[in-house]
Amino acid sequence: QVQLVESGGGLVQAGDSLRLSCAASGRTLSNRAMAWFRQAPGKERDFVATINGGGGLTHYADSVKGRFTISRDNAKNTMYLQMDSLKPEDTAVYYCAAGPYYSSTFTRPSYYNDWGQGTQVTVSS
Repeated sequence: QVQLVESGGGLVQAGDSLRLSCAASGRTLSNRAMAWFRQAPGKERDFVATINGGGGLTHYADSVKGRFTISRDNAKNTMYLQMDSLKPEDTAVYYCAAGPYYSSTFTRPSYYNDWGQGTQVTVSS
């Protein structure tokens, strides 16, 4: 069993940056795909980005492409999401997830087995 804990959320203004972290414990995640999702109030959980085990392959939702960067440090068993040029529509609870395989088509929550508890990101206009 692996535990995922997100951190780094907060309240920022439009145009600001934030870096989210997802720390894993219990088992190494170096051989597993990981992803970020987000969920705004009253909406479904949406895909943000995914990264393969080695960190060399990434895929982003169109809404964040060019603004967000997903990365991982397997030595620290930690994944990151650098969020730049934040917009009010980025406001949501952000969740990290781990899954067995990487694919750019794995954009549904059901593809991922383990989840963190989420961290709130609020972007004011």
